[in-house]
Amino acid sequence: MRYEELTIEGRNAILEAFRSGKTIDRLLVLEGGQDGPVRTIIKEAKKQDTIINYVAKERLDQMAQTGKHQGVVAYMAAYEYAQVEDMLALAESRGEPPFLILLDEIEDPHNLGAIIRTANLAGAHGVIIPKRRAVGLTATVAKTSAGALNYTPVAKVTNLTAVMEELKEKGLWFVCADMGGELMYKLNLKGPIGLVIGNEGKGVSRLVREHCDMTAAIPMKGEIDSLNASVAAGILAYEIVRQRMGA
Repeated sequence: MRYEELTIEGRNAILEAFRSGKTIDRLLVLEGGQDGPVRTIIKEAKKQDTIINYVAKERLDQMAQTGKHQGVVAYMAAYEYAQVEDMLALAESRGEPPFLILLDEIEDPHNLGAIIRTANLAGAHGVIIPKRRAVGLTATVAKTSAGALNYTPVAKVTNLTAVMEELKEKGLWFVCADMGGELMYKLNLKGPIGLVIGNEGKGVSRLVREHCDMTAAIPMKGEIDSLNASVAAGILAYEIVRQRMGA
């Protein structure tokens, strides 16, 4: 497994990467520099729901390693993404009800890496992230996961709620972390389940929350009113573990 993000520079190299099916997490494009070949690259990026950032020349020069970027720089994932079906197959092979963690627009790579690490230790069968407005499998994520990415599948999906509906048809229930929810100890978190953790600042988005079957509140006794996303994920994941063990 690779721990370094692969930077691709130059129009021909990036276009070939898209057309050969490589997973490109992010494309940087020079502001105002969209001629014919660059527009073709942007079209390919949009087909794959790749995040596109339009940046100034100084920023592009800074991000480029060779200085021959021709107005475009692309970043491939540090790890290969899995499919949601791989996670269900993993659960079946272990003889366990599926336990998935879904992340709604987590943007901090350290949070994502820590959640993947927790997912592995808690016995989750995979982590699902959205393609847009969320961090991908960068080198920082890989390092923060402390090796968990070698064992825990991560899938990147276009539409989180659509995947939730498909998984509901396969018997999964969904619980999201929300301060206004039911105290987590009062909820039945056994069986096939998806744990949804929201964005570091906004929490779980309205549409995703509406697709959840339960909302779980973590008891808090201090003066501040929120937890780091990875900490919240760890607490709720281990409440699921506790209930599964019959404790």
